[in-house]
Amino acid sequence: MTVNEYIKIRFGRHLDQCTNEEIYIGLLEYIKDKALDKEIVGGKKKLYYISAEFLIGKLLSNNLINLGLYDQVKAELEACGKSLAEIEEIEVEPSLGNGGLGRLAACFLDSIATLGLNGDGVGLAYHMGLFKQVFNNNLQTEEPNPWMSEHSWMTKTDKTYQVDFGGFNVQSRMYDIGVTGYDSVTTKLHLFDVETVDESIIGEGIDFDKSEFEKNLTLFLYPDDSDDNGRLLRVYQQYFMVSNAAQLVIDEALEKGSTLYDLPDYAVIQINDTHPSMVIPELVRLLQIHGLTMDEAISVVSKCCAYTNHTILAEALEKWPIKFMMKAVPQLMPIIRELHNRVVKKVSSDEDVAIISDGLVHMAHMDIHYGISINGVAALHTEILKETELNKFYKLYPDRFNNKTNGITFRRWLLYCNPELSKLIEELIGPGFKKDATELKKLEQYINDDAVVQRFINVKKTRKNVLKDYLAETQGIELDENSIYDIQVKRLHEYKRQQMNALYVINKYFEIKEGKKPVRLITVIFGAKAAPAYVIAKDIIHLILCLSEIIANDPDVSPYLKVVMVENYNVTLAEKLIPACDIHEQISLASKEASGTSNMKFMLNGAIAIGTMDGANVEMHQFVGDDNIFIFGDDSDTVIKRYEDASYVSKDYYLKDANLKRCVDFIISGKMLKVGQEENLKRLYNELLNKDWFMTFPDFEDYCKTKERAYAAFENRMEWGRKMVKNIANAGFFSSDRTIEQYNNDIWKLS
Repeated sequence: MTVNEYIKIRFGRHLDQCTNEEIYIGLLEYIKDKALDKEIVGGKKKLYYISAEFLIGKLLSNNLINLGLYDQVKAELEACGKSLAEIEEIEVEPSLGNGGLGRLAACFLDSIATLGLNGDGVGLAYHMGLFKQVFNNNLQTEEPNPWMSEHSWMTKTDKTYQVDFGGFNVQSRMYDIGVTGYDSVTTKLHLFDVETVDESIIGEGIDFDKSEFEKNLTLFLYPDDSDDNGRLLRVYQQYFMVSNAAQLVIDEALEKGSTLYDLPDYAVIQINDTHPSMVIPELVRLLQIHGLTMDEAISVVSKCCAYTNHTILAEALEKWPIKFMMKAVPQLMPIIRELHNRVVKKVSSDEDVAIISDGLVHMAHMDIHYGISINGVAALHTEILKETELNKFYKLYPDRFNNKTNGITFRRWLLYCNPELSKLIEELIGPGFKKDATELKKLEQYINDDAVVQRFINVKKTRKNVLKDYLAETQGIELDENSIYDIQVKRLHEYKRQQMNALYVINKYFEIKEGKKPVRLITVIFGAKAAPAYVIAKDIIHLILCLSEIIANDPDVSPYLKVVMVENYNVTLAEKLIPACDIHEQISLASKEASGTSNMKFMLNGAIAIGTMDGANVEMHQFVGDDNIFIFGDDSDTVIKRYEDASYVSKDYYLKDANLKRCVDFIISGKMLKVGQEENLKRLYNELLNKDWFMTFPDFEDYCKTKERAYAAFENRMEWGRKMVKNIANAGFFSSDRTIEQYNNDIWKLS
């Protein structure tokens, strides 16, 4: 059935007589029906990928591409004078994630479906997501980000569960979003909600009463945890997620004939970061209700669960106070104590590997002791886990540790967001790369073909114009497509070092004022949200916005340097920014970024990285070689040693480098204070001067030199085009299809 026929049945009118809103509703239902026809009839064993985040982005065109309907629907609409791009703008992006963790989970679901694997995602249906970022007076402010509506990709199911907390219980409701695989099957993202949530309790900004747990349980993703009620709410949220997931796992296994003693033959659970860790004791608890002994339940669960570690940052390895656990989930504490005691008796009494120590429950430790697998997400990250951060665990369980370098789905990050590039690649090497990304390697035969390389350069120019038009229309930001687009978009965190990029901007500002003018306008583009309670991260945003204002209003500097910070960075903006990028910033402190995935998306779209030897940058460097990536900075061994011997003193670097001192001092200069807030700027200045925990200062000089080298290289347009082609040709390894295939072969073992 064509879209026109479907719309006529739905609305009683032809396409050309319908509003864009009606067409969107019709397309949504049309796609749901088509996806339903391809729903997987699962095999015996099933994967449950549990994650606090699924940053799925808009789904209309992505689903049309995966279902093989995009060209047909686009043509049908155009024949009736309608624009698919305009209809896409009606769709609201689901607020179900924050950054790389959630985007990775979304890519993984796409690849699970594309590979035809029997696996679903499990998470929460957050009503307001993280927050909508709004800039006021050069400061980030937060507003609710509602996205649920009557016409949504979510489908209400009849699946409900009772979830018991200390002193009260709630009834959940499961909603499903179909996950379409590329030319393959449809799987599910199961999202649990609770009908007692009350959006009216939200006050100014995103403030709400965090003690009213029944009313706020699924209200926001990552509620402010700067006080006890906020931290306690996160415990309630996490338990709500895993209790529903565990009940679903048991229900579906029983439906297929499991005795539950053989649950590992029916279910494998991937714990994505530590947020879902309580699924382990919750499954042990539920299996005992179903008749298993404690010994039997622990043995069964230990064969079902696998853990992905996404960070070496101590604050991200969750540790919940026992007093919180006793209040929120008292029924779990006897089980957690038993799990802890068994570790002490059988493995080690070392507090560094204990599940309970210092009045805290260590979630990652529980995952490691009672799982079949612990994986890092890039080669360097996994080695650091084994050699330093989790070394004691590695010595206990060497066979459980493995690496699964992250990947991205090429359907969204190439076919959808860069159709011009996708079309050019298909013309050159055929369509095989859409399902086998390693076929991109065939592009290397064109690296010395100037005519072909010029076509890649032309595609980039097209995408720069698309971004220019989009930002002008949606945010009132004016760009010059002939400038260098130097982009850093990711979560705002000190370890990602947006502050170093900002210091470079200050350095460049001074150089221009002194007459050292670049040959071409440089446009430095930032996009990032800072957690509401992360004051230094918000101060860095303030610094960037103040710099943007100062530079824009300086006639000596503005023709040569522009600083932009896009508001409310999300997947939709990423889909415009990434294809348009010339240079992308991957400048985290070596050893701190587990992997990164924006680096892969930029690489795939022909942008060149400036980066440290951190995360997946290391593997990217191996694939493209020294000439096609700009590497700088101290290596991970140097950084780790500095932390170990506490030898780093930021002020020493500040005092011995006059240029660095000048840039840092500018943060609290009269020019900055005229447009900025003294409290924020002085706090950031003092943080850098007296702490600089993520070692911006040692890498600063090398970073500045490397940026200049990259900008100079950009001026040889043909050589730069060759770098672009080299990066695209070697991006195939970073496909999430490859990553998921490795997970399945090594861990999940789905039939």
